[in-house]
Amino acid sequence: MGRASRHHHGGAHRGRRTGFTLIELLVVIAIIAVLAAVVAPSVFHNVGDAKQSAARSQIELFATALNQYRLDNDVYPTSDQGLAALRTLPSGGDTPRNWRGPYLSRVVPIDPWGRAFVYVSPGVENPQSYDLYSLGRDGKPGGAGEDADVTSWGGSVSR
Repeated sequence: MGRASRHHHGGAHRGRRTGFTLIELLVVIAIIAVLAAVVAPSVFHNVGDAKQSAARSQIELFATALNQYRLDNDVYPTSDQGLAALRTLPSGGDTPRNWRGPYLSRVVPIDPWGRAFVYVSPGVENPQSYDLYSLGRDGKPGGAGEDADVTSWGGSVSR
């Protein structure tokens, strides 16, 4: 009798189904959705902050190169010569007196939003030197957060 019941007990497991039910899957998906809704905004906020920081760092790098250019040539590159004058000897306008470049080790980068930095010399905000800026994510003057201008003088672009 003992043997018969053992065989019968083993057969009961054969009919049992393995895997997840639809309800279990829906609960897991709902949990993942709630976590994504909580985590995603902070992740995207950090991405925006990182782009602003990257633009500020690039402008500081340009400022160092532009100051070195001015030490060698007594003037900053003109608006027409642009930031390219930091990489290659400018051929347009007044030829620099004592160009000892390249002043940048790499090609002039674009801003973190995929646009060229704006360089104006002599500047509107800084008539004795230059204005260098990125218009932020929206590509328009002013704005806040990720849309804010990133400038060499620390203020907003006034146009």
